[in-house]
Amino acid sequence: MKVVLLEDLPGKGKAGEIKEVSKGYARHFLLPRGLALVATPTVIKQVESSLEKEKLEESIDRDKLVELAQQIEGKEIRFKARMGTGERLFGSITAADVAEELSRAIGSPIDKKKIDIEKSLRKTGSYEVSVKLASDINPQITVVIEEEKEKKVEKKAEKKAEKKPEKKAEKKAEKETEKKAEKETEKKPEKKEKKTEKKPEKKAEKKAEKKEKKTEKKAEKKTEKKKEKEKEKD
Repeated sequence: MKVVLLEDLPGKGKAGEIKEVSKGYARHFLLPRGLALVATPTVIKQVESSLEKEKLEESIDRDKLVELAQQIEGKEIRFKARMGTGERLFGSITAADVAEELSRAIGSPIDKKKIDIEKSLRKTGSYEVSVKLASDINPQITVVIEEEKEKKVEKKAEKKAEKKPEKKAEKKAEKETEKKAEKETEKKPEKKEKKTEKKPEKKAEKKAEKKEKKTEKKAEKKTEKKKEKEKEKD
């Protein structure tokens, strides 16, 4: 029985090939599993046209992969990571990290499964990593991992930022205490002046009252004397 293979079968043939097989093998294995079709003229034409389309698509995809490989080849991807104990990274650089950085560098998405890293990178250094775009298209990139050193400038800026509010608060407190002291020193002499001002005023008032009383007494005595004289005349 002649059949057209739809998939590659080890030891039997490749997809699109016409093979002579036993009826039992075809009916009980190849046909029910969709691995082959009975080789009629119509089926043969359909399979041939579909295979041509697949080849054309593969050639187009391959051209795209070649262009992508040219963009990727020789790229250097850099990472900065914090160091932990034993000269190991505080964490690790994974295939997903490399794929993400590489995608940014070339402007095209790269699947993390294409990054050929057996284990995550846990030490600083330079690593040659291949990107498996196809079985025979594997461009190479360089992954460089550097130690992330704490920036002294940032630390100084942080310290300054912390000190500034403290200094401002201290200055405000000093100014407030100075103002209070000035106000108190200004108020004290004013009070004394007021007291000194009040004392002569009170003395003058008392003198005026005494004078008025004396004049009143003199006037009363005069009137009494006049009355006595008048009585004597009578």
